[in-house]
Amino acid sequence: MDNSKRFKAVFFDLGGTLRIALLDEPYMKHARRKMAEIAGTDLPYEEFYQLVEDRYEPYRKWALGENKESGDEELWCKWLLPDYDQVRIRQVCHELSFQYRQSKGRRVVVDGGVEVIRGLHQRGYKLGIISNLIGENEVPDWLEEDGLDQYFDTVILSSVCHLRKPGAEIYRIACADMGVAPEDCVSVADNVKRDITGAKEAGIACNIIFRSPEKKHAVEFTDANRPDAVIDDFRQILDLLPPLD
Repeated sequence: MDNSKRFKAVFFDLGGTLRIALLDEPYMKHARRKMAEIAGTDLPYEEFYQLVEDRYEPYRKWALGENKESGDEELWCKWLLPDYDQVRIRQVCHELSFQYRQSKGRRVVVDGGVEVIRGLHQRGYKLGIISNLIGENEVPDWLEEDGLDQYFDTVILSSVCHLRKPGAEIYRIACADMGVAPEDCVSVADNVKRDITGAKEAGIACNIIFRSPEKKHAVEFTDANRPDAVIDDFRQILDLLPPLD
């Protein structure tokens, strides 16, 4: 990493980077029950959950293949529960997305994450989030509840802009929204395949890969996906990005 370069902004990925999912079975079971309850199904909750899982696979294949993401209403009304009461599903689609994500794990900020956010903000960096995920409301609600919204200049979610990484356009949208040039930006993420190529294509100047405690990625670096730095402790970001003058 070129330490002589002074960057102005830092974008964080969420899953496996700024937040990690803990496999808390009682918490996840409660979310599965809640999904069935708010959908108004007659199926046992585990059977209903499996129905959603089975239908999610074609959606995921489409989303990954097209680098696109549906909003909550389209996701649940078109892909996952088209045979359910559509008036009801439209009313509860945001909560369904939230509970479906909770069924995969209880999400917490990575160790050192808040320290890094506050530290970079104090050093003068603009901060943003660029994340692939379903659900339009979970992230804004979490940021507000944890008092972290004040630190972020922009939050770009695939479920809201309907574009996914590794496509370059989602990075361009984030830079434009923040009012910074890509060459002045750093991306911090955990997935080499998903998070590097699009960022480089968009012109993001520095890419840091965090070897997440949630999962280890065994990858071979190529010229297309080689990061500028690899870290194992989130706090190392503060060692790489000095205060702005």
